[in-house]
Amino acid sequence: MQERMYVDVNVIQTVPPSCVNRDDTGSPKTATYGGVRRARVSSQSWKRAMRQYFRERFDEQELGVRTTRVVELIADRIVALDPSVGKDEAINMAQKALQTAGVSTDVKKDKKGEAKTDYPYPQTPALFFISVKQTENLARLALGGEYDKKAAVKALNSGNGVDVALFGRMLADDPSLNTDAACQVAHSISTHRVENEYDYYTAIDDLAPEDNAGATMIGTVEFNSSTLYRYATLAVHDLAGLLDSKEATAKAAEEFVRAFVLSMPTGRQNTFANRTVPYAVFIAVRGDQPVSLVSAFEHPVLPDRDGGGYNVASVKRLVDYEQEACSSFVAAPLATWQVGEGLDGLGPRSELASALEGLRQFILKEN
Repeated sequence: MQERMYVDVNVIQTVPPSCVNRDDTGSPKTATYGGVRRARVSSQSWKRAMRQYFRERFDEQELGVRTTRVVELIADRIVALDPSVGKDEAINMAQKALQTAGVSTDVKKDKKGEAKTDYPYPQTPALFFISVKQTENLARLALGGEYDKKAAVKALNSGNGVDVALFGRMLADDPSLNTDAACQVAHSISTHRVENEYDYYTAIDDLAPEDNAGATMIGTVEFNSSTLYRYATLAVHDLAGLLDSKEATAKAAEEFVRAFVLSMPTGRQNTFANRTVPYAVFIAVRGDQPVSLVSAFEHPVLPDRDGGGYNVASVKRLVDYEQEACSSFVAAPLATWQVGEGLDGLGPRSELASALEGLRQFILKEN
């Protein structure tokens, strides 16, 4: 395999009036770029959508769970492996195994210092990302009575789930249990200026008298519409070091790109039905470094002269920037795939399915 291999995914996608990702006040997230306000969807929001999408594409044994309830998760696996072990005993065994590995756990307490009654079992102080295989590793160690630090750390660092390998794990208690993420996902921003708008709505009581013309509830929802530039990159060489085989690595890379292209965060989906597919997708395999093409949009795109719309102009900006600016600083991609409209200048167009299969075969060949 090449010493370094990066898969860059660039997406131009129009999102209709919506509130895909909200801030603490309920407003659509925004960012200032190029001196103007842009619509924004946070990387965390899209990574969550991708992890949910993975559940449609992978067996649960290949994935992980991010939770504070790791102790109970391992305890349930202990009981599944040995039904003679009671739940309380399994909880104690699981907690001991985790603490041996260096993961702190405790029963959450209320302001009076008493154990909370809504969840009686020990929890980690922060969300902990653990694969199904790692859960079983620790369960087997606990059943064998092997409470050894080295063995416990190995159990937690072996058998990474695809999502754990891609998105990483951070533990402040013990850095030896950290997993460096193989991918990076940028905050998506609109290629143009946006102004937020407000939807004023009313709700009527179905059982109210017929002569009652008033609304039972009124409110407003802030929203915007935008053409987004979305970018993510995957270090295939790092991913290969975290997974068991070249086949697993190639499949994970393929599904990572598929999930990034087709997933959608769920903010206000029932209100706005904002599910769209991309207008254009440019996938590039690079051997020197990952390259975001966001600088193509530092100067905001203006609507098409024929009456509006940003898709066509945004894709042209993307193509021009990749051809002119990137060639001055980085090497040409090792391979590219173009899906959608307007990318002919970068290479022949293909369907998403064939592009993903081509990417998988390329990684297998180079691995």
